[in-house]
Amino acid sequence: MKKHGAILVVDDHRGVLSAVSLLLRPYFEQVITLPSPVRIDETLRNHRPDCVLLDMNFSAGINNGNEGLYWLAHIKRMNPDMPVVLFTAYADIDLAVRGIQQGASDFIVKPWENARLVDTVLKASSRTKRASSADNGMFWGESDAMKRLRDMVERVAPTDANVLITGENGTGKEVLAREIHGLSGRRDKPMYTVDMGSVTETLFESELFGHVKGAFTHAVTDRQGKFEAAEGSTLFMDEIGNLPPHLQSKLLVTLQNREVVRVGSNKPVKVDIRLICATNRNLDAMTGDGRFREDLLYRINTIHLQLPPLRERREDIVPLARIFMARFARQYDRPVTETGGDVERLLLSHSWPGNIRELQHVVEKAVILSDGERLDPRHFSLAGPRPSDLTGDRMETLEDMERHMIAKAVGDCGGNLSAVASKLGITRQTLYNKLKKYGL
Repeated sequence: MKKHGAILVVDDHRGVLSAVSLLLRPYFEQVITLPSPVRIDETLRNHRPDCVLLDMNFSAGINNGNEGLYWLAHIKRMNPDMPVVLFTAYADIDLAVRGIQQGASDFIVKPWENARLVDTVLKASSRTKRASSADNGMFWGESDAMKRLRDMVERVAPTDANVLITGENGTGKEVLAREIHGLSGRRDKPMYTVDMGSVTETLFESELFGHVKGAFTHAVTDRQGKFEAAEGSTLFMDEIGNLPPHLQSKLLVTLQNREVVRVGSNKPVKVDIRLICATNRNLDAMTGDGRFREDLLYRINTIHLQLPPLRERREDIVPLARIFMARFARQYDRPVTETGGDVERLLLSHSWPGNIRELQHVVEKAVILSDGERLDPRHFSLAGPRPSDLTGDRMETLEDMERHMIAKAVGDCGGNLSAVASKLGITRQTLYNKLKKYGL
């Protein structure tokens, strides 16, 4: 029987986690368990499960199911296509109906019937695979640059060669990585992701290589790192240029020896992974001034794929906008089905410093604001104010001003986020959070 990829089970009862994990292992490559919902965001980003099995109650003495409904809504905001099966000890039909009305796929009552639970989560997982393949795949478009890139990907993907993807922020580097994984011989296992831009430097080593109990404060159990978790699959390291120098050496040794050593241990563990890295930084320049090891660059750069910015593939702007329009019309239950020539001219006139991510954000907002079957220019907000506009009736909000300033800095610095952060006088992590906030 072919297994599904991964399922996330969130329940504050460790006995339940153990029992469900044991029950589902024959059906899933990975069963991820969380005793608390506080790490849901991180887990969804890093593991991309096919389904979530979510308990309704997490606080002692509170059994009204509101926590489960809160986290259900939170998951749906992060990923509207993620199937969530609710898990409760109280056979409350009203609560079940509320959960399903708010986006849950189904409802399981404790104590559960094994066959019913397995059948429910397998059906939910099958739905997410169909949705993800239809809606979230790579859009190649018609530009010459993307046609050349697609040809290269189709030749490279079936191999185990390490790949370095470069491109400005928002060009779709993770989407391309998933396309490569999906065309590889490792596609039956989930791709694992570690975002080096969002992990604090003190946690880099544990996140990548794992740790043993007692290795440092709060290391209360042994923990796998991403290299071990991705055994037999693909590991995608985004923002590889953020890797500190002392960990660059350890990563190089790991790739050379095909083994990892957990923090606090001397025992090497063999690993078999295919590595895909991505960055919007100039690694050649970083090797020139000693910020990135040249020998590590050679190791991760067996194949180099460059994603062009959206302004260099203008023939793809309108088709991409239509794809996003259809997706968000379904998500928000809007009747939008078309755009006019005036909207298309507006989209084509914009420079898109935030690339595809900015386009997606702009179209999503337009669909939300729409009031009929047709989008028109008044639904779009493409740029913040110019300095000359910040008076009288043209005064915008502080958020508009901040978004405009960040977008301009990204364009001025060619997508180099370290330079953008320095130019704006903020930390790289703060910049990263604001880019996500504004869809840049």
